[in-house]
Amino acid sequence: MKRSILCILISAVILVCCAPSAGAASVPTISAKAAILIDAQTGKVISGKNQYDRLPMASTTKIMSALLLMESGDLDTEFRVDNTAILVEGSSMGLCPDDVVTKRALCYGMLLPSGNDAANETAFLLAGSGEKFADMMNKRAEKLGMRDTHFVTPSGLHDDDHYSTAYDMALLTREALKNETFREICGTAKAKLQFGNPPYERWLVNTNKLLSLCDGCIGVKTGFTDEAGRCLVSAVERNGVTLICVTLNDPNDWNDHIRLYNYGFSKVKSVDPGLDLSDIYVNVAGGDTGKIRVMPAEIPKYTSVNGSVPKATYEAAVEKFIYAPVAKGKKAGVVRYYSDGVLIGTSDLIAAEECGAVIKEYKPGLDDKIVDWIKSIIKKE
Repeated sequence: MKRSILCILISAVILVCCAPSAGAASVPTISAKAAILIDAQTGKVISGKNQYDRLPMASTTKIMSALLLMESGDLDTEFRVDNTAILVEGSSMGLCPDDVVTKRALCYGMLLPSGNDAANETAFLLAGSGEKFADMMNKRAEKLGMRDTHFVTPSGLHDDDHYSTAYDMALLTREALKNETFREICGTAKAKLQFGNPPYERWLVNTNKLLSLCDGCIGVKTGFTDEAGRCLVSAVERNGVTLICVTLNDPNDWNDHIRLYNYGFSKVKSVDPGLDLSDIYVNVAGGDTGKIRVMPAEIPKYTSVNGSVPKATYEAAVEKFIYAPVAKGKKAGVVRYYSDGVLIGTSDLIAAEECGAVIKEYKPGLDDKIVDWIKSIIKKE
């Protein structure tokens, strides 16, 4: 009897010692073949599952296609579509032969209804063919460090040589979200656009249900093919922290993303970096003082993951000099912020104080005296 009681007590002690602390969240079990959750600011991985496995990623491909189109500029000039390019199977934004459209409309067409016609038109517009556009996509992927990605199509329609990883797609999304136009469009639930021949108004609806299902969701892109299964890339912002989640081949993607975010936000916090930028000066030419103090227009909050204190550093690039007079707030340089060596943002350096210009007393030179002497002679005559 005593032995039984002792065993029960020992078991109870083990359970108490091994049980997770109150409020601690455990990594959720998800149905995705591959998944990842990262901090958007630093790229730190919070949770991963087969995140480096090469898999088809379906229409999440259009994140790259839309980003390249946005970066090409001139988004609002109208042009006529290539009638060959828009003849493609699958999802569509509704382009018809000879339609008049803009690059901005194509971006909405790719990121909301996941239009394959918009993606193909983008490829022909920027590169002249799908093959040449794939080269553009792969070169950009290489620059972003997407080492396990290979693009073949602009839309994500299946090809055995078209693949990526959850990790690489998170890298791409982290870059894309730095683009304000991308961020705005991918987070739009529905948009009224005008295109056609002649152009007329119509609504495009976002396929990303997470925008309404998950608190703080700001995008990004859905995808599906028979071979890839359900693919989803999303981003959520809460309390000053943005997380990015990618799932590939996930039959329960909406719920999996919500569970991963609830877990992830229990592990992160926005913290003050404690940076001191009070001792930065710029030289002033022609001023009533030789130099003035400058300060950053803003200092970002830093993301702490799993309670770690990020190493906050900065690099200030100040102009050699600025001309007086100087108004408070005048730009005088740029400061770059780093977290554990990773660039997380930039900010203008601005004048923290005013500086007047020195007005020198005019003293006539020899030439002026000669001119005055000649004038005096002429007057006498």
